[in-house]
Order: sequence, then structure tokens, then C-alpha cells
Amino acid sequence: MTTTLITGANRSLGLETARRLIEAGHIVYAGMRDTASGNAVRELGAIPVQLDVTDQASVDAALASLPELDVLVNNAGILGTSFGVDDLDAAAIAAVLDTNVTGLVRVTQAALPLLRRSANPVIVNVASGVGWPKFLTTPGTDEFPVPAIPYAASKAAAIALTVQYAKNLPSFRVNVSDPGYTATDFNRHGGHQTVTEGTDATVKLALLGADGPTGEFHNRFGRIDF
Repeated sequence: MTTTLITGANRSLGLETARRLIEAGHIVYAGMRDTASGNAVRELGAIPVQLDVTDQASVDAALASLPELDVLVNNAGILGTSFGVDDLDAAAIAAVLDTNVTGLVRVTQAALPLLRRSANPVIVNVASGVGWPKFLTTPGTDEFPVPAIPYAASKAAAIALTVQYAKNLPSFRVNVSDPGYTATDFNRHGGHQTVTEGTDATVKLALLGADGPTGEFHNRFGRIDF
């Protein structure tokens, strides 16, 4: 069976990704900062794992606890506290980057030894169209009205990280997903998509075989051209 680790898996998109991958036959380890919040994933049949992506010791311990790993879904992320220019400072952007960018690298680097033993190693990084300049600058898109700087910058970095990891790991399938404007705690459930629709791209990329694409950016409608 395929063994999968999902970060930030105790709610919203992470929880729905866990549900769908379990349904697809995966053994799912559900990473979360506090396993006391893991009742929902336990009910699904996932295995809660204490994993704080901002804490190297936590990341190392989480990966050391896994017997094997085939799929890594880097889903954990924060919106941050800055939503424009007037409330932006270095601390605000550093906090978002530490979770959404450096945290992604912490987990991925710690996971590489296990993934390299897999016959079909897959990494999916969950980004956002808010990190894509074309969407940010196109009137009428969901992303165009968003003024937040740290979150957009962090998701742009996640997209670039994906491309570079894919180039460095040619035997892996490394891709990045855009959930779209989905009703979650991030937006006070104001998004127009369901969490199932918001996980379509992530789940599809997590289920890729060795002949699948790599280094690509996808939303639920397909590939987004770079």
C-alpha cells in the first residue's frame, strides 16, 4: 500500500485530502501541531503524528516515526497577520515565510531519505493562485482583489521551490497545486468552492504514477501554464 504524510492534516483542506487518499487506499499519517486536535483524522482511519513545520526537532521526530513513505503532501500553511502595506513589517512576513516556505523545506529535506526508498516517490506542495502574478494582475479573477503581501510571496516561493525540487529529483514526481477559492477557516468560509473541489488538484497529483508529470502547477481544471 502507498504510505502518505500530509502536513496540517487536522482540518479543512488537509483533512479532506486525508479522507480522499484513505478512500483511494493510502495509509495516511496526518501531521499536526497538537495531536489532541486529531479526533477527526482518527475517525477517518488516519494516524495522527505530532509535526510542527516550524520546529526542526518536531519535523525530525515525525519523519523518524514513519516506517516508510511514498507520498508527501506539504499542506500546512498560515495566512499571517498582515493584509496590506500599513500593517506589514519584517516580523509579519518572517512568520509566514517560516511556515509556508522554510517549513516546506524542513519537511521535504527530512522526508527525502524515506522517499528515495520508494518505488514511486511523489511530492505535492499546496500553494495558491494568490502566488501567481498572472492571476494577481488579471481583473475578474478571485486573486486580483487580494492585497496581502506575505501570503502571496510565500505561495510564489512554494511554486518556484516545486520547479527546482523537480529539476533536482528527476526520479520523483514533484508538483504544486492551487486549491482555488475554497470555503475554509482561512477566509471565514467565504470561498465559493467546497473542500472537496479545493482538494481535487492535490489529490490528483498525489495519485500520480511514475509516468506522470513533474514540475507542474495544477488547479482542479488542469495544468496552469508557467
